Order: sequence, then structure tokens, then C-alpha cells
Amino acid sequence: MITNTARLPALDVLRGIAILGTLATNVWVFTHPAGLLGEIDGPPPSDLAEVLLRQLSTGKFLGLLSIMFGIGLAIQQRAALAAGRPWPRSYLWRAALLFLDGALNYILVVEFDVLMGYAVAGAVVAWLLCASERAQHRWCVVLVAVHGVLLTLGALAMLALPASAHADPAAYAASLDWNPYRDGNWWEMVRHRVEHLPLFRIVEPVLILPATIALFLLGARLFRAGVFEPEGAVLRRRLILIGLLAWPVDMAIAVFAGMPWWFYTRWGTAALVALGILGLVAAFYRCRPAPGWVGRRLSEVGRTALSCYVLQNVLASIVCYGWGFDLAGRIDDTQRLPATVALYLALVPLIVLAAHLWLRWFRRGPLEALWALGGRAGRDPRAPARETA
Repeated sequence: MITNTARLPALDVLRGIAILGTLATNVWVFTHPAGLLGEIDGPPPSDLAEVLLRQLSTGKFLGLLSIMFGIGLAIQQRAALAAGRPWPRSYLWRAALLFLDGALNYILVVEFDVLMGYAVAGAVVAWLLCASERAQHRWCVVLVAVHGVLLTLGALAMLALPASAHADPAAYAASLDWNPYRDGNWWEMVRHRVEHLPLFRIVEPVLILPATIALFLLGARLFRAGVFEPEGAVLRRRLILIGLLAWPVDMAIAVFAGMPWWFYTRWGTAALVALGILGLVAAFYRCRPAPGWVGRRLSEVGRTALSCYVLQNVLASIVCYGWGFDLAGRIDDTQRLPATVALYLALVPLIVLAAHLWLRWFRRGPLEALWALGGRAGRDPRAPARETA
């Protein structure tokens, strides 16, 4: 049993890396002059430096976050069963709260929220974890196959769509009759998300739901296989090798193969690179159990992962959108790359500092505290209390 008195440092560090890594992906959407609509419908990036920088993070940290979520589910299941709490019933309260968090994040902050999808996938996986290892393996294989079909359909759809008539993001944004990201106030952005809910919720959350469930199951299986334990050395080396082999393929496809094939990197090879990151960090902290200064800061972000995820979206929205400082509308295309990198480098210390200061006064992040309340709400009052990492 992993308790708060015996936390594995790699767990929190990996969560912190995943959260800050998702910002490295999303920051390009925030600084696009047409926001997510421009990312979906506008011209793809043509600058090689931007393509390379984007691809370094695209999909990898979302995949890592999904794997870590699955590991968290396995830990919670083990703790619930050891404490005599019913599983998965005791988890469903947390899933409901996560869905609520995601709905509020989507409506009030950003369109590309992943929390609602994670809540649905988590509820499904909580039930699947009650099945045998063989059944879970079969489900994982089927879900990966379905995901492959969906990726192929998405790539074919991209081939069928006409190419954007605009050469750069600024021209595309200027062609819009009304650009909600530049012209709308905060309330109009809220209405925009509500009115376009099917578009924004189907493009990614539904498309990747089978893969998300499969990655949750994989994370749980890796945890049970001892990926963080001394006997997991061979497993960690295999994961590192998978990541090392997948990374150059992932980068090459993004640079040379074009947009339709990009589908197979963001939601395909990126997950394999995420496995390599998991194996590398797990191996590092087997050799060095006590994290250093950087590890402690990443660990603090990991311990407040949900709160930091929402915080980074709020901060980036304020800086980039028209109802805030309108950074994305004030810079031209020649400034966009350095401005995006500078924004990321400015936001990361703020998020790290916020997590550090909060944890000096409180044990959990504000949204994590709600999760803890959800866990207590679903707990059998006759069962002994048990805290899990």
C-alpha cells in the first residue's frame, strides 16, 4: 500500500511534468489569433522551428497524463479494497466531481478541456479494473484497434477537406466575420463555447475516448507490474527503449509527412514517447529516491495537478484573449513564435510558485480538496479512513 507517509517521488514528479507539458502544447492554441477555431480550420504552421517546437510536446504529455491517471486509479482501488470500501462505487463520487470541474473549466475558461473526458473514461476504467487481467488486456486491445480506425477516418477526412485559402494564421483570423477570441468579451466567449459544444466536445474528447480508456488501463497495469519498484528494472528499460524508438519517428512524420499523417503522431506515436518518459523518470528516482530542488518543485505541481491545470488555462486566457491583455491579437506572425515561447517560460514559474506557496499552508490543492470530500462522501462510514497518494 502506498500511503502519504511513503509517497513515491516519481509519481508526483511525473504528474508535474505532465501538467507543465500540456501547457507547452496548449500555449500555441492560446497565442493563435483565431484560437482553437484557427487551429482546427486554419492553415497549419509552415515555419520549421515552430513545427519542431510544437511537436516536442504535442500529444506526449497528454498521453503521460492519461497513463498517470490510470496509475492513480490503480492506487485508489488498492486503497479502497484494503480499507473495506466498495469499489468502484467509492470512486464514482470523485468521477462526478471531476466531470463538474471539467464542465466549469470548459464553459468558463477554455474549449479544449480534457477533464470531462477523463471523468467518463475514469468511471469506465474503475469498473474494468474489477475484471480479470485477461479481460482488461482484451479490452485494451479492442480499444486500441477502435482508436486506430478512428485515426484513419480522421486522416481521410483531413485529406478530403479543402486546403485553407489563407497562408498564415493572421490572414485566417482577419477573414472571420467575427472572431470570438479577439472581438468577444468574457461572457460572449462563454456563450460561444455553449453554442458550439458539439463541435468542441466531439473533435478531440470523443475521438480519443477509446485511447484514453486504453491508456488508463495500461497505466494501471504498469503500476501493478511494479514499474516503480526495484523488481521493475527490466520493465523500465523496455519503456525507455520504446520511447527512444518512437520519438524520431514521431518527429519525422510531423516534419515530412504533412497534416493528415499528423493525426498518427498526436494520438499515436506520442503515447509511445510518453511511455519512454515514464520509464526514464521512474528509473531516475529508483537511483535517487530523494528529489532535488527541481524534483521538489515538479512534485508540488504534481500534488496540485488538477488545480494547476485549471490555473494555467486561466492565466493564459487572461494574457492572450481579447477580453484580457489580447497578446495574440497584438503580435504579428513574425513575433508569434518568440512570444509563445516567452509566454510559456513566464507562466511556468508562476504556476510552480503558486503550487509551492499553496502547499506551505494546505495539504492539498483547492480542487484536490474537493476530490477528497468526494471520496469521503462515497465512503462507507463504517470503514476505516485511509489516505492514498
